[in-house]
Amino acid sequence: MKVRPLFDKVVVESIETEERTKSGFILPSASQEKQQMARIIAVGPGGVIDGKEIVMQVKVGDTVLYSKYAGSDFKVDGKELTIIRQSDILAIVE
Repeated sequence: MKVRPLFDKVVVESIETEERTKSGFILPSASQEKQQMARIIAVGPGGVIDGKEIVMQVKVGDTVLYSKYAGSDFKVDGKELTIIRQSDILAIVE
């Protein structure tokens, strides 16, 4: 299934990172907070939103950091995806 976001929305997939404590224990993903780094899967077209012209600054494949409580989580074809607004993206990681 293909997800095509509307307006200024972006579909992202979290990048799983292995988290270790100072003593060397690996934390399972269930005990970690929601990851804030993700890879962009799909980008909306932008356009005029609330009377303002929105130009999309990100593209598919970019790795980004986004706000902690941003977006809505969905499961599509077994993948955990999040749909966020472009304005919730804080930075592009290079």
